[in-house]
Amino acid sequence: MTNFRKIITYAASSVCILGSGVYLKDHFIEKNTLKAAWTTSYEPSVKWDHNWDRRHPESLTKPNRRSSVGQNLVDQKNENSEKKTTDDFEIGKKSSKASRHLFLIRHGQYEINAKDKDLMVLTPLGREQAELTGIRLSELTQNFKFNKIHHSTMIRAIETADIIRTKLPKDIPVHVDPLLCEGAPIPPEPPVGHWKPEFYFFQDGSRIEAAFRKYFFRAPPEQLEDSYELVVCHANVIRYFFCRALQFPAEAWLRFGLNHGSITHIVIRPDGRVACKFLGESGYMPITKTSS
Repeated sequence: MTNFRKIITYAASSVCILGSGVYLKDHFIEKNTLKAAWTTSYEPSVKWDHNWDRRHPESLTKPNRRSSVGQNLVDQKNENSEKKTTDDFEIGKKSSKASRHLFLIRHGQYEINAKDKDLMVLTPLGREQAELTGIRLSELTQNFKFNKIHHSTMIRAIETADIIRTKLPKDIPVHVDPLLCEGAPIPPEPPVGHWKPEFYFFQDGSRIEAAFRKYFFRAPPEQLEDSYELVVCHANVIRYFFCRALQFPAEAWLRFGLNHGSITHIVIRPDGRVACKFLGESGYMPITKTSS
């Protein structure tokens, strides 16, 4: 009986010592460990598509289809090694080496109630906004030069681009593109209160998506220096471009607004990653000159 009591006593002591050790560990050691509980084992709902523009170097490299059936193990290993070297060389040749910077400019305030599209010209305030944006862009170009200016065929975008050009070097090529015209990209989520027939989205959506694919892609392999392009267009188009470029839900394009004359700067890196430097920037304008 005495031996049994000793065993019980030893067991109880061991449990106490173990419990004390666990407590001390939790109390003193674990308190000094920083834990981000929300990020523990976190999995993103949607992962980044690195081949979003279908220009990932591996997708541009023709696969080697030679068969190794009937070859001995040594020959297969040598062939695999040669194939990997060849593939790496081809992938290197197809890899992008520079970044593309896109500056998306919303046109200035315009005569929104005009009965004809050709009469939807810039208001006096809209012309001031375009001039302020041109000045701001000229300040941003201290260390680089714009390679090209694109703008839509709508009169408010044409006038905005023309005013901006007066603040920039005269030798920048200009490209006029009807794909950049305003429209309804896709039905927004959540839906808006006013109804719009489906054919608007059916027609405009494919055109605006075509514009996105035309302007948003990583630099081609032969481009060795970063490029900078101005795109003067419209709020719906810019918001859709922003969502698509950053792989956000495209139907979220109506959840945020852009001021007239504002600047959105998006950069596409050589590895296909996309970043927004600033969205709808208009802080360079006096508050009395802003509108949306």
